Amino acid sequence: MPSPESAIGSANTDLSRLVAAAADLCRKPLRHAVVVPSLGRTAAEADAETQSLDLCLRLEARTPEGERVPAEDLELEIYRSGDALNLTLAWCQGDDQPLLWQGSHPVWMDGATGLRSSCPPQGEPLEALARRLRALLRPDQG
Repeated sequence: MPSPESAIGSANTDLSRLVAAAADLCRKPLRHAVVVPSLGRTAAEADAETQSLDLCLRLEARTPEGERVPAEDLELEIYRSGDALNLTLAWCQGDDQPLLWQGSHPVWMDGATGLRSSCPPQGEPLEALARRLRALLRPDQG
C-alpha cells in the first residue's frame, strides 16, 4: 500500500479515490464522488492545501442506480493540530444536523450550537468512515 504522502502527493485524484472508496464502503449502499471546492483559490493554493493535508472536501452521494441524493452529501474537513490528524464530517444540508469531530476519539456536536451531543441514529457509518480515513491517511496514529 502506498504511503499517505505518495497518495496525496501524486494528485487530488488519488486522495479523492481513497476518500470515495472509504465512503462507499462505510455508507453502503450509497456511492460517492469527491469534489474539491475551489472557492476562488488558485491551482497552486489548492495544491499546497492538499499537500499539507489541511483541506475541505465535499462527498456527493448517489444511489446504486446513480440518482443523486443531496440530503446525504457530506462535507469533510481534514486538518492537523500539532502532530495529530483530525477531521470533521457534517451533512451539507441543514444546520440542525449534528457534526462529527474525529481525533483520538469521536465527538458529536450540535450543528447549531456546537455543544456536545449524542451520536445520531445515522451516525455510526460516519464514525466508521472517520476512523477509516484517519487510519488510511495517518497509519502511524492509532
